[in-house]
Amino acid sequence: MDTLALLLVIIGAVNWLLVGTISFDLVAWIFGGPATLGARIVYIVVGLCGLWCIKLLFHRTPKGTVTHE
Repeated sequence: MDTLALLLVIIGAVNWLLVGTISFDLVAWIFGGPATLGARIVYIVVGLCGLWCIKLLFHRTPKGTVTHE
């Protein structure tokens, strides 16, 4: 779940980079507008994944240790 959440947060970050640099909202473009059901679902899922990733800030492992959840 951590990897999926991080991947979706990265996709959201790239979308915001596009919005900020060239005023292009890729999600809105794909789904036909920012207020469409599909775009809103993507925005909500990415936002929830961002909240999920907060826990990654506090999940520390010793250097060199790999954990599999």
